[in-house]
Amino acid sequence: MSDSPVQHTLNELCVLADMPVRTVRYYVQNGLVDRPVGETRAARYGARQLEQLLLVKKWTAAGVSLERIRDLLHGQESAVPAKPKAAGAIEVCSHLFVADGLEVVIEPSRAQLSPEQIRAFAKGVMALYAAIVSGESTDLGAQE
Repeated sequence: MSDSPVQHTLNELCVLADMPVRTVRYYVQNGLVDRPVGETRAARYGARQLEQLLLVKKWTAAGVSLERIRDLLHGQESAVPAKPKAAGAIEVCSHLFVADGLEVVIEPSRAQLSPEQIRAFAKGVMALYAAIVSGESTDLGAQE
């Protein structure tokens, strides 16, 4: 039934997670936290619910939406997305000018590419562009 021999009342769980009762009930109601064993005042929460609450707390503090947190808790992609950019934030981008009217903007930190990988990507883009312009057959063109 439970995932841990240690069981907590709702009030105990709220103290451990440092969250209001109303917030915990909301998270349970909306599927962010597993339902307790039992109902009403007899309901008991285990280590799994405490762990879920602490993750929700951490991710909401990082600016992750509750919808995204629900996805993360249910086994979808585990990496927490980057916070949205704030006004006044400074970001360094690489601009690859391929031709007049054709430019590729690369944000290395978001793309998670090393400088060597960016150089290889740029060479590949330029080679592909040259092949397309010269009319050479490319594997990508076969998909049309």
